[in-house]
Formats: sequence, C-alpha cells, structure tokens
Amino acid sequence: MNNYESFTDQQLIVLMKQGNHAAFNEIYKRHSPKVFYQVNQMLRDQEAAKDLVQELFITIWTKARNIKEDTRLGGYLYIAAQNRVFKLIQQGKLKDDYLQSLAEFTAEMSFDASQPHDERELQALIDMEINKLPAKMKQVFELSRKEHLSYHEIAQQLDISDNTVRKQVSNALKILRDKLAPHAPEAMIFMMLLRRG
Repeated sequence: MNNYESFTDQQLIVLMKQGNHAAFNEIYKRHSPKVFYQVNQMLRDQEAAKDLVQELFITIWTKARNIKEDTRLGGYLYIAAQNRVFKLIQQGKLKDDYLQSLAEFTAEMSFDASQPHDERELQALIDMEINKLPAKMKQVFELSRKEHLSYHEIAQQLDISDNTVRKQVSNALKILRDKLAPHAPEAMIFMMLLRRG
C-alpha cells in the first residue's frame, strides 16, 4: 500500500488526474485545514466556510484534468477559494459585516512574490480608474474604501438609501474589475479593492 503522506503535491496531482481517490484524499487532508482557516478568516462564518471548502474540493476532484501537474497546490487552492468568496460577494450572498471582515483580512495579507504585477503599479491603475468613475459613485466608493464607513453610515451622510449605497459600491466594483482584468488576476484585484485604504 502506498504511503501517500510522503508524496509531493505534484506527484499527488498526477495520481489524482488518473482518478486515484487515495491521492485526492491526501490532498484534502493536507490542504483543507489551511484553506478552511483562510476562508473562515474572510467570512467569519464557520458553516459557510465549511460549505465553501467542501464545494471547492469537490470541484478539484471533478475537474482534476484541468489542473497542471506542476501547479503549486497551496497557492492554487488559496486563489480558487478566494474567487469563490468573491463570487458570493458578487451575488450579494454575504452580509455587510462579512465584507468588512474580508477587507480587514486582506489588509493583513501580503502578495506572493510570484504575482506578475507589482502591487504599487496595480494600486496606481486602480486609483486612476476610481478617478474615472461617475462623481456620485466615486464618492460612495471612496467613503466605503478610504473612510471605512458602513453602507448605513454612507447612506446617512449622503442622505440616500442603504440600497442605493450597496448598488453604487457593487457597480463600482464591477466597472473596476472589468477595467483592471487585463492587468492582473481577479483575486489580486479584489484584494486591492477591498483592502483598507
């Protein structure tokens, strides 16, 4: 019987792509606790984090053929988990306090040295695109991002509804994602947009 604990991630990926359940189980055992911790830090909701991690690993198994054999599995899983969290945000399935938790979490993170774009360069691009937003949308977005006000506080300050604030922030994020997509991975863009100014 193979001792999969001694296998490298790359060896396990090769076996998983061949349909080896034991190799997948080792990948899950090795990486799921860290991925769960990272997702839970972002969501601050253990049940939602468990569900997301389970779905992520089911997808890893069912779409194993799409994973390159030389993939750095830890980084791959981290980015995949982040993308799922961001998708929940896009779909409006997270509460405002989750967004605040995510902003606090990403502010503490440092980018992997392997990222293709310099953080300062991307931040300059983001600032340039923010300045191009329609005036009211820019004002709402900057109150959220730079002043760290809640949607309710912004609504009170600008004498508009909470829903209008939520829609303006959502629209701003969509515009910025679309504009910045050619310049960096989506996960990196989200981290820059959601981090504390």
